[in-house]
Amino acid sequence: MSKLPALSSEEVIGALRRAGFRYAPKRGKGSHSAFVGTDRAGRIRLVIVPKRKAVPIGTLLSILEQAGLSRDEFLDLL
Repeated sequence: MSKLPALSSEEVIGALRRAGFRYAPKRGKGSHSAFVGTDRAGRIRLVIVPKRKAVPIGTLLSILEQAGLSRDEFLDLL
C-alpha cells in the first residue's frame, strides 16, 4: 500500500474528475464542493471535498472511502 502525498483540494478534485466524478452544484455549500459519480460496482457515490490548501490525511482517506477508490487507484489518477 502506497503512502499518500500531501495534496490540495484542487489536486484531489482533479483526480476525482479523472475517475469520472462530476460537479454536483446543488450539493456543496460554502467551503465544500460536492461531486457525484459511480464506483466499479455501478453504485452512485457522493463525495464531499473541503476547499483547503492542504487536505488532512484523515479527510483524504474519508474522501477515498466515499468515492470507493483504493489508495493505489487514487495515486494512479494523480
